[in-house]
Amino acid sequence: PPRVRECVGPPLSAMAVQSTPVMLGAAGLCFYAASRTFTSPLVPSAAGAVPTPHLRAGSAAISADAPSTFSGVVPAVGLLAAAAAVAGGRAATSTTMRRAAKVKKKGVRVVEGKEIPWNIFSPKAPYEGKVIANHKHPHTLTEDTGDANWETSHVTFDHGGKVPYIEGQSIGVIAPGPDKKGETPAKIRLYSIASSAVGDNETSKTVSLCVKRVVEVDGKHANREVGEDKPDKAGTHFPDSKVYRGVCSNHICDVNVGDDVLITGPTGAEMLLPEDPEANIIMLATGTG
Repeated sequence: PPRVRECVGPPLSAMAVQSTPVMLGAAGLCFYAASRTFTSPLVPSAAGAVPTPHLRAGSAAISADAPSTFSGVVPAVGLLAAAAAVAGGRAATSTTMRRAAKVKKKGVRVVEGKEIPWNIFSPKAPYEGKVIANHKHPHTLTEDTGDANWETSHVTFDHGGKVPYIEGQSIGVIAPGPDKKGETPAKIRLYSIASSAVGDNETSKTVSLCVKRVVEVDGKHANREVGEDKPDKAGTHFPDSKVYRGVCSNHICDVNVGDDVLITGPTGAEMLLPEDPEANIIMLATGTG
């Protein structure tokens, strides 16, 4: 059987984009040459002779005394060819620049012309940080008011400088689970970072979260039946009721120094602070969560 050779080349769309200027130049050259080639000057072959009319498409002979039709075509050919080459080169350069502009740095996002850290660690490949003591803030910030969800904790993780962030960003935390859908580990929960970019200990190697423990008693949802709720780190429990405890908030509030925690991010570009230290900032807060 006859062998079929496969022609491999650049995509037709790329060829069309890059060759458009060349094709236009070539088309103009063809029209110009055609108009000059098929029009010959009517010059008498001898003195007193009556010129014989001929069609534009005819092949009438041109006398030696007549100016050459192609004398003007050759320079035009050179100019058009040069223009086509320059246009083609510009198109190729433009395409290359567009491709280069699409190349993005991993773990970086450009916001208003400034590079910020972005999703360095993903849910499939989180960073394993460690809970450390915070000597500036106590673990539990609030006092027991009798409400089920009275507790708010300030927790600090050591990331060894591997999870840089700027003020206004968030990180994700992956709790062991199971969550309300029974998934283990649970899906990530995002929390606004509660420390400056250098961290509470100013080493740029820690990140702190301020998290309110979610506890609902006899509410619409429950993940602990009557008798199943156990005391949390703060000592709160409701054994006589159905209780819903937030999967990740309770995980964070119950951690101890030395425990491991899975971190993703950082992410978020909506709440970044302006570089101008004199800029006005309006803050609205409905609660800590």
